[in-house]
Amino acid sequence: MSERNVFFTHEVSNQPPALENYNLFKTDTALSQAFNRYAPKAAENAAENHVQKYGALMGLPYTIEQGRLANEHPPIFKPFDRFGERINEVEFHPAYHHMMKTGLENGMAALPWTKDKESAHTVHAALEYLHTQAEPGTCCPLTMTYAVVPALRHQPDIADKWVPKILARQYDPQNIPMTEKKGVTIGMAMTELQGGSDVRANSTTATQVGSGNEYELLGHKWFCSAPMCDAFLTLAYTDAGLTCFLVPRWTPDGERNSIQIQRLKEKLGNKSNASSEIEYHNSFAQRIGEDGNGIKTILDMVHHTRLDCAIAPIGLMRQALVQAIHFARHRNVFQKKLVDQPMMQSVLADLALEVEAGTICFMYMAHKFDQAEKDTDAKIFARLGVALAKYWHNKRCPNFIYEAMECMGGAGYVEENILPRLYREAPLNSIWEGSGNVICLDILRTLNKEPRALELYFAELAPAKGSNQYFDRALEDLQESFGQTRDPQLHARATVENMALCMQAALLIQHAPAEISDAFCATRLGGLGGRCYGTLPTNTNLKFIIERCYAG
Repeated sequence: MSERNVFFTHEVSNQPPALENYNLFKTDTALSQAFNRYAPKAAENAAENHVQKYGALMGLPYTIEQGRLANEHPPIFKPFDRFGERINEVEFHPAYHHMMKTGLENGMAALPWTKDKESAHTVHAALEYLHTQAEPGTCCPLTMTYAVVPALRHQPDIADKWVPKILARQYDPQNIPMTEKKGVTIGMAMTELQGGSDVRANSTTATQVGSGNEYELLGHKWFCSAPMCDAFLTLAYTDAGLTCFLVPRWTPDGERNSIQIQRLKEKLGNKSNASSEIEYHNSFAQRIGEDGNGIKTILDMVHHTRLDCAIAPIGLMRQALVQAIHFARHRNVFQKKLVDQPMMQSVLADLALEVEAGTICFMYMAHKFDQAEKDTDAKIFARLGVALAKYWHNKRCPNFIYEAMECMGGAGYVEENILPRLYREAPLNSIWEGSGNVICLDILRTLNKEPRALELYFAELAPAKGSNQYFDRALEDLQESFGQTRDPQLHARATVENMALCMQAALLIQHAPAEISDAFCATRLGGLGGRCYGTLPTNTNLKFIIERCYAG
């Protein structure tokens, strides 16, 4: 018995060891199976080995500690230097830089655009999922840097300068001109105070300088995430309409661009990441894409950030659940391990169903992104499917993490544990890149403008028909609902929820063990579950589901 565990009044016992030195990929059966299914050439291009190593890296004590420190020491706004000169800089803790460096050097932003196109987005999705579990705040600039590439390619001359430095897998946090850096990061500044999600209400204006695609911007942005990025994709009005621009932090002349940070946002969570309000004071900018076609151009970036916004909540949920299972396996209550108590088993298994459904769903969406490089139908379906996943995964996240926290009792509620940090992060991705209502409206627009999308949706689910009565009935009801005369917006949330659940169920029926798919369909589609987690049917193989979830 060590001296540090002996106190004057009691001996510390019945406490679980720290969850560390474990491989987040190898202990996740659903992830590893989905990865092998959707990245079939993994053995040839060493992708699986790369993801496995990243899973081990994210489980190291040092990495876990860096994630904690990055949030314990949030960024600090430094508007002026010691001589009183306006510098508009943000100072980050070294732990933040460590996590950024780790993500970029391992290809989170670059791999989809440089490796085997058949599985590059799938590899990215796995890395994003693993990184989120260790430190989600840095995923914001990593995601934006990844997602900006398709938008930049609307302007080849600019893409030729910036994309190679995105693909360099180098992290350089210095605030210096991009010409002096080996690697860069890119942010986004789209919404304004008076408009929010309604970007057509923006008031920022762009004035052309000369006869080329160089402009000066005048206006503000209510949200500019990761303001220390090297450039930002943004929207402003020209005479032709709302247009997309790239705004670098430094001008081609080597001067600081006149982007003035007003303040950093004091957010509920996401503490490691800086979000800011900015003003453009005749800021130098370069047009991206066609004049007046800004929304269409920037949506190529938003489409890819939405993929990561569908992945992140499942990563948060996964980490919360693994913490709860680990705790339950090491905690004795009423002469039994907590994990062997029937009610606790039911709660953990129910939570595990949710994570497996989310994991198989986002990996399938990433696979569709890979196919979309060459397949028009896959591209159409991916636009719809990723919005469905983004909406539903995020709606499930906050209450899920609360339930995992409750599994650990008071230990889960204190700040020494990761659960409070995950809980504060839980609402974020539902708000970013389109809140719930905005996503539903976007899905309605997709179905209206591209009828082929709905045909593809039902075609994707068709192989699962005939295997589960609850799924078959839910799918039939969903199909019938599209023939009913009703207000589409009024019923949009119900429609999107049912579409997301049927999509998850179809994937589980085709690819997961029957113990998983049967329980999911019975409770999520068949009405045999309750309003809270832990109300699974009596014939559910609880132990199997828990063991499959976390093979630790």
